[in-house]
Amino acid sequence: MIELYLADDERWVLMGLRKLIQKSGLPYRVVGEADNGLSAIKELRMLRPQVLFTDIRMPGLTGLELIQTIAKEKLNIQTVLISGYADFEYARTALRSGVFDYILKPIKEEELFDILSRLAKKFQTEQLSEEEIIIGDYGISEIVQEIQNNYTKDISLQQLAEKYGISSGYLSALLKKELGVSFSKYITSKRMQFARELLKDSRLSIDSVAQQTGYHDYFYFTKVFKETHGISPSKYRKELI
Repeated sequence: MIELYLADDERWVLMGLRKLIQKSGLPYRVVGEADNGLSAIKELRMLRPQVLFTDIRMPGLTGLELIQTIAKEKLNIQTVLISGYADFEYARTALRSGVFDYILKPIKEEELFDILSRLAKKFQTEQLSEEEIIIGDYGISEIVQEIQNNYTKDISLQQLAEKYGISSGYLSALLKKELGVSFSKYITSKRMQFARELLKDSRLSIDSVAQQTGYHDYFYFTKVFKETHGISPSKYRKELI
């Protein structure tokens, strides 16, 4: 979720913004609100949200002073200015100072949703770029090797993603490109290949084969094997004899 902070000295504006942000269905979470610039900067330093919506005119610190403080302290917060028509030129000037965008009062739903959508895409692009750097440091081949070494264990895409510090969705796409199949299908394929080898040893029970290939449920193993090969493990073994 993208964390967002709201600052405006008009309570009805804060309430309206919060409701519209929730209504948008976009991945935002409002983490705080302030009705003056001094309270806002204190909480921004503590909460470190990714996005700030701030009015230009506020007591304590104006929106422009708030933006200047954020830049000076390198808080790395994307800012959207809220302004009335009288402050229109101030808002345009602020864009040159690194403000992401501005929105005029009264706030229109479609204009707000457009800004929120563009911000979300920006964060998504930046996240993917960071993940590409991380993957570049490790190499996808290293992750594939880990899967090959541990496919009989309780290994999951989420666990791998957390270990390598990337999203599960991005890792899933990388693995599918590298392996030609999805993560789950690759795991199943490797396990079934190993199961066929184990079934050649008549001393091993079907349950033992299931356990050694990573399936703790005998009936589920039998189901997966039958779906993959068209026959049950016991019938497959008989055909080998």
